[in-house]
Amino acid sequence: MLDILYQDDWLIAINKPSGLLVHRSMIDRYETRFAVQMLRDQIGQHVFPVHRLDKPTSGVLLFALNSETARKMGELFSAGVVCKEYLAVVRGYTEEQGIIDYPLKEELDKKSDRKARQDKEAQEAVTAYRRLATVELPYAVGRYQTARYSLVHLMPKTGRKHQLRRHLKHVFHPIVGDTTHGDGKQNQFFRDQFNTHRLLLHANRLRFVHPETACAVDIHAPLQGDFADVMSAIGLGDAVSG
Repeated sequence: MLDILYQDDWLIAINKPSGLLVHRSMIDRYETRFAVQMLRDQIGQHVFPVHRLDKPTSGVLLFALNSETARKMGELFSAGVVCKEYLAVVRGYTEEQGIIDYPLKEELDKKSDRKARQDKEAQEAVTAYRRLATVELPYAVGRYQTARYSLVHLMPKTGRKHQLRRHLKHVFHPIVGDTTHGDGKQNQFFRDQFNTHRLLLHANRLRFVHPETACAVDIHAPLQGDFADVMSAIGLGDAVSG
């Protein structure tokens, strides 16, 4: 059963587990479980995804219950008026806060984007962040005798593909568990020491003005078991409430 965080006559939101695809994709054609189908079967009606989360990312995933509301929500996301907030564990001690303003070239998939233009200019990409907590572990991972990590609150101002993962890599604080843009030694350390096999990135909050009622909507997704477990294991369990 999917964890439903919010539901009204027009919208429904779930706390998507890490490892679950939003919908069928050529990129992962052997996958058999998809959030769209699972939620449809769970509530007994069609749902329309209005944004996306990467397969390894957990957290708030919003659907519309009809095509017209889906169109309106899509316009809100495109206009950049939906506030998206994330939590991530990253390598090293970040600055207390900052803004990463670094344009990103579009990432194209060899299978699904074969017909897309290969020479597009880099697109504007902006991420604000705030450090919530730090921890130093007594393990030598890489060239240092201890391993340092930060828990960060991320607020993307644009919605580029893999933006958060690429931006954190750009500032030399890759997200733990990122097998594409991350640090292989850190990922292996977390697998071996904490049995953590997921990306430590979680979409914990979504805020917007409801397109049908004009009311403010604030959806919060608590950390799920696997993320919460590793937070406790590394001593950051008290850094995030809920």
